[in-house]
Amino acid sequence: MKGNSSKKLIFIIIAIIFSTMMFSSHFIANTNSVYSFIENNETTNEISGEKPLPTQNNSNNESNNQTKVKYEVKGYCDYIVDGDTLDVEGVGRIRLVGVDTPERNESGYQEAKDYIKGKCLGKTLYLDIDNKKNKDKYGRILAIVYVNGVNINKELLKLNYAEVLYIPPSEFQKGFGKYN
Repeated sequence: MKGNSSKKLIFIIIAIIFSTMMFSSHFIANTNSVYSFIENNETTNEISGEKPLPTQNNSNNESNNQTKVKYEVKGYCDYIVDGDTLDVEGVGRIRLVGVDTPERNESGYQEAKDYIKGKCLGKTLYLDIDNKKNKDKYGRILAIVYVNGVNINKELLKLNYAEVLYIPPSEFQKGFGKYN
């Protein structure tokens, strides 16, 4: 009887590991979809009552990526948690949708956080909140973040500070390979 219990336990553990690997593979896009994500998120979906964000000319490489954007809410960034999470005064904690930066103690963590800090902290952010799933399991608002007309989510990908992370459902899902 004891031998059967051990075999069942081993089988259950293997099944859980296999299921976890299969389940997670549906959510993490491969690197080939990075460029399609970037291309398909130049502008955001139209929502009534939105105002276009004026762009500014920059002399750095990001000036090519500025575009008139539509946004749902704006606010002042008063805290940076890490490379893909920040706080916006009067709005709450924001998770940059569609991207995943390294976690603390992982290579690239500080670079991604420093980039976000330099671009967002103390500035007005324009947020295009995901209309299909506006919060993640931690209660963070999922959004594309714009600063001075620049899509910060897209810049993280282009600068290799982040990888594409797709968590369905999402209004921004086009451009994530098989999830088109």
